[in-house]
Amino acid sequence: MVNKAELLHGELICLITTVNELSFDLSEDVKVGVMMTFSKSDDAGFLKQIAQAIKECCLKDFLFAIATTGPPIDSDVNFVFFCSSAEHYIQRAVLLTTSKFIGRVLGVQNEPALSCFVSVKDVGYTSYDEIALWDVVRKSALPPIDPLIPPPGSRGIEKILSDVRAQLQRLKPTEAYEELREPEVGAPTFLVDIRPADQREEEGGITGALVVERNALEWKFDPRSHSRLKIADRYDLRIIVFCEDGDSSSLAAYSLQQLGLLNATDIIGGYRAWRDAGLPVDIPIRSTRSVLSLPGESLL
Repeated sequence: MVNKAELLHGELICLITTVNELSFDLSEDVKVGVMMTFSKSDDAGFLKQIAQAIKECCLKDFLFAIATTGPPIDSDVNFVFFCSSAEHYIQRAVLLTTSKFIGRVLGVQNEPALSCFVSVKDVGYTSYDEIALWDVVRKSALPPIDPLIPPPGSRGIEKILSDVRAQLQRLKPTEAYEELREPEVGAPTFLVDIRPADQREEEGGITGALVVERNALEWKFDPRSHSRLKIADRYDLRIIVFCEDGDSSSLAAYSLQQLGLLNATDIIGGYRAWRDAGLPVDIPIRSTRSVLSLPGESLL
């Protein structure tokens, strides 16, 4: 009969062979490996011994996953056991494992140091599991991305704002005011206040402006939307959006254009510029009401 010491020695030889054949060095020189081994009595103790042996023979950074397969003997589940040279590799590996084995992970036990047991149902019953574990250790060992280096293809908000404004024919406050006062216009024209309630209450508003807060704007003006305003039944509406300073309104107007409302635009400088230009504003009496719209109600 093969005793446990001989079995452990055989498993370690198998593990070292697996590591040498299948592991690879990443840019940060992290050794990674995966081993699938049949369940046996005292899986937890056995896996801890293997982890200790790995730690003693690995001089470089490492992350290994050892999974027990087949019917468990001393428990109701299989284990995926991670051991590593650094705690952050363990943390990443556990999070990725719970995601990849969603619905199958029953528990996580962080012991001993720099290792972790993840209880998983039916490990190794399909080829998916080993492939998934290799993906877990490889991704967990990747060096962190420098947070100061933007990903390729991304744009900063100032660039996004600049690109958006290139698609708009923005209006100065006086231009918007004159357009609203035109006795005859080519399309129904509406001034829309997208500021949040606290800004309207603090700064005042423009009498006659529709109040539609930013998070409801697209749903209220999309002619396809079931929650649209009754006036939003055509695509040639002239919607002049304003916010507090003219930044959010540009993004909002462009979003309306993407819905097909190509006449949408915004006011340069927003409500502040309108007020500073001496154009009509409604300063609220805070003890009785906040800024209202069309005689009075927010169209949220």
